[in-house]
Amino acid sequence: MLVALRRVMRAVDLHSRRLVQSHGLTGPQAVILGEVVASQGLTAGDLARRVKLSQATVTDIVKRLEARGVLCRSRDIQDKRRVLISTTKAGQQIFASAPPLLQETFVTRFESLPDWEQTLLLSAMQRIAALMDAEGLEAGALLSSEEFAAATDQSDDEVAQEVVR
Repeated sequence: MLVALRRVMRAVDLHSRRLVQSHGLTGPQAVILGEVVASQGLTAGDLARRVKLSQATVTDIVKRLEARGVLCRSRDIQDKRRVLISTTKAGQQIFASAPPLLQETFVTRFESLPDWEQTLLLSAMQRIAALMDAEGLEAGALLSSEEFAAATDQSDDEVAQEVVR
């Protein structure tokens, strides 16, 4: 069981490393970029709800992507209190060339399984989480070794350096 769990963790780590090396994006950055590409003109709060990360984490990642020229923030024309996030041409190009995220491939494969097998796997994973005292931990659908670091205010650059090591 522990070997299988380690393989899953290793698969997530390897995919994260490839994404950083090939496109200069961490998993959380890629998820945020993808959501902004899909829905131009989101507020940080809307974006946080869609990607299931805290607003503070999303704001921090957006700042970094904006500094790289991938995203931009602007005031809403109709309501000047709102700040909207959108992609730049560079951001759209990076997103268009990025490989699918690990969770996208997983979801596609998982949904192709019969209902009974999906239920069995979900039940087993929930039981494993309970055995590891992890059932109360917050977690989104993001399969990334960087998620925890991003959520604890570690910079994406520091995360990328650790992933490459």
